[in-house]
Amino acid sequence: MPELLVASRNTKKLAELRRVLDAAGISGLTLLSLADVAPFDEAPETGATFEDNALTKALDGFRATGFACVADDSGISVDALNGMPGVLSARWSGAHGDDAANTSLLLAQLDDVPDERRGAAFVSACALVSASGQTVVRGEWPGTVAREPRGDGGFGYDPVFLPVGSARTAAELTAAEKDAASHRGRALALLVPALRELAGS
Repeated sequence: MPELLVASRNTKKLAELRRVLDAAGISGLTLLSLADVAPFDEAPETGATFEDNALTKALDGFRATGFACVADDSGISVDALNGMPGVLSARWSGAHGDDAANTSLLLAQLDDVPDERRGAAFVSACALVSASGQTVVRGEWPGTVAREPRGDGGFGYDPVFLPVGSARTAAELTAAEKDAASHRGRALALLVPALRELAGS
């Protein structure tokens, strides 16, 4: 069974990809995370775009392990902040991956921004690198930034992101609801043909 390295240690991202594969009827892949392979040098995420960072991570994983590798770079783009935090989303407050601090800083920066100008979008670029080539795709999930966090599902900025047409934040959606609409779900869905080919199914 072919192995697919997911260039992440985030178990929620791994589970999300597994659900996408299951929904697409792709069963012929063994998913590995960075915790399942020998450590290797990972380039810093210094790309100007989500696509640059995703491709760099996928190339690093493929070259280091020989396994086909999928990587994503994602974040939130806020209209009133000219598209920021963007590629800096995970370290917006200074410390990488401090979801609570990142969210608090974002809400503080938008404190005096009226509701009608709080537009935002979650963006995910996913890259797949294998012996047969490279594929990079992008998914976007439009919405607005709520005034305060709600819900305890998901991660990152999910508790303050209100998808278009929803009265619930991304953190209040079920996993299935989020997969069907989210930026990463949309990007991964675009990778399904390449993943199906990789699985030989």
